Amino acid sequence: MRATSLTHVPGRAIWALILSALCAFPLRAAASRRPFTFDDLMAIQRLGDPQVSPDGKWIAFTVTTMDKAKNARYTDIWLLPTTGGEPRPLTTHPATDVRPRWAPDGRRLAFISTRDGTPQIWTIDVTGGEPQPLTRFPTGASGVLWSPDGRHLAFTAEVYPDCPDEACNRQREEERARSPVKARIYTRLLYRHWDTWKDGKRRHLFVISADGGPARDLTPGDHDVPPFALGGPDDYAFSPDGSEICFARKESHDEAISTNSDLWIVPVRGGEPRRLTTNPAADNSPLYSPDGRYIAYRAQERPGFESDRWRLMLYDRQTGRTRSLTDALDHWVEEFVWAPDSRHLYFTAAEGGAFPIYALTIATGEIQKLVPTGTNEGLQITPDGKTLIFLRHSFSQPAELYRVNVDGSQLAPLTRMNAERLAEIQWGDVRSIWYTGAAGARVQGWLITPPGFDPSRKYPMIVLLHGGPQSVWADLFHYRWNAQLFAAAGYVIFLPNPRGSIGFGQHFIDEISGDWGGKVYEDVMRGVDEVVSLGFVDPNRIGAAGGSYGGYLVNWIAGQTDRFRALVSHAGVFNLISMYGSTEELWFPEWEFRGTPWTNKELYERWSPHNFAQNFKTPTLVIHGELDFRVPLGEGLQMFTALQRRNVPSKLVVFPDEGHWILKPQNSELWYRMVIEWFDAHLKS
Repeated sequence: MRATSLTHVPGRAIWALILSALCAFPLRAAASRRPFTFDDLMAIQRLGDPQVSPDGKWIAFTVTTMDKAKNARYTDIWLLPTTGGEPRPLTTHPATDVRPRWAPDGRRLAFISTRDGTPQIWTIDVTGGEPQPLTRFPTGASGVLWSPDGRHLAFTAEVYPDCPDEACNRQREEERARSPVKARIYTRLLYRHWDTWKDGKRRHLFVISADGGPARDLTPGDHDVPPFALGGPDDYAFSPDGSEICFARKESHDEAISTNSDLWIVPVRGGEPRRLTTNPAADNSPLYSPDGRYIAYRAQERPGFESDRWRLMLYDRQTGRTRSLTDALDHWVEEFVWAPDSRHLYFTAAEGGAFPIYALTIATGEIQKLVPTGTNEGLQITPDGKTLIFLRHSFSQPAELYRVNVDGSQLAPLTRMNAERLAEIQWGDVRSIWYTGAAGARVQGWLITPPGFDPSRKYPMIVLLHGGPQSVWADLFHYRWNAQLFAAAGYVIFLPNPRGSIGFGQHFIDEISGDWGGKVYEDVMRGVDEVVSLGFVDPNRIGAAGGSYGGYLVNWIAGQTDRFRALVSHAGVFNLISMYGSTEELWFPEWEFRGTPWTNKELYERWSPHNFAQNFKTPTLVIHGELDFRVPLGEGLQMFTALQRRNVPSKLVVFPDEGHWILKPQNSELWYRMVIEWFDAHLKS
């Protein structure tokens, strides 16, 4: 159901209207639908990475399916006419096929496949035939990209920086596999990251002939190209004539404490890269204009702050001048595409719990919002410049392909790949609410009521707290924290976007730094008050759950109030000082707490949940992945130890084969079951 705002309407009046609507709803239709289940979640076809063909007639995209019985996921490449119609699979191999990229002549697609055991570049004729391997790189290949002239493909690979060729890398890999000694030896930080121990390799940018042959390393040396990123636009791009590549690189060897990356340019034939930007903060996501005059890219201003505002920048290759295009927009630019005429850019940005699509005119700087609602991503444009193609989803709809005219008219779906299987689902009703938070700030949140909702009843409620903390609960279909799945278990679900949430202005984001349990905590508690005042939530049956920073906030809540009947802490920080010593991206705590534990111990101590463990009373489920190096396992173990020593009802669940996120189908099923059973035991008894 489409989300709407309740900003100007009294709460009780709104819910009276909802009750009237429910009474008027045909009983036959309601009876034929059922609540959403975990098996429904697993059955959804997950669309991704749309790519428009050079002639504008086709869209290649990926479809991921989950196999719970085999505890696996499979991804294939599909094709769909840009005018709509019946999508068809192009690949059907049991391996993973991802990142489809069109050859400039439109006859072939390059993609990354694991069908030979390691990820490699394969190509396929879209009119028929079997895929053919292009690389057999010893350490695997990823991130394939065609040059506009069709002569080369770029890709990235993890290599040993002192190895001059593929043979050396192959030999080094074989020696490592044969050696009985598995010790790890390090002399600098960032020795592990997210869920992986570093093994001496670096990510480099390569080019290879479209006809195959040896690959050329364009970025040799002891650095990663591009820098590590969790999704987002590519950090490298070919020039329109195919003669050079612009890429992002971190020059600093203090990688654990620096967010600085700059843009560089290197000829495709090889040679010494030339630095393009010298901004002391992050520059990334370069994209040449089709006419070759400009390079658009994203940039931040404040060094060391990963959550500074992402601005859209424009470098003029004729004059050498750079300017910001989005200073007037107080939101993060996420992804963008050029219009074929090089006169406009189209981009998405987080705003108010949504990810709208905007149009920007280069000559005037005018910004126009084209698609104001929902979560929109994977932005593409047709070669005639008339139509945008993208993925669109919401709390109640998994991602499907959509199109819209570049003036914002005629928004329409192109696929309905999940419509049939979800037609029988009775979704919870979704509403956006606004309320007054700490210091009088306006705070937005989402409210989802259970299927068959009756506003005259009193329901238990679960408050879901997002991670980040500089993130957001947006109107999107989430697979790891699916609010509709929790609502289907009979709960009202409240998803607040307190201080630190993106999409409400940079000042709102900045207010959480150095104040992790302050205004954000008050924002959440006032939001709970607001929802309770609507009259259909039992104030004595409220629980809270969160992951990462959301897990931290759960741990903080445990030491501050006994208002909640049950808590779930997933990957939550318990001791900010021990967290500093075992996490990897040190720029993050050093910005958030204004130094290290020995230079600003007071701030770490002030906001550390472990200092309030003597107040723990609320039954708490603690969940952690053993491969989580972002918030290491020790944080969950310490939280559980404190709860047990305080004789607080508690349970610890550790996933030895998962990291920060629980991703494997059977593990995910257990995760949802444990969380819902925990709340059922404490909120429904």
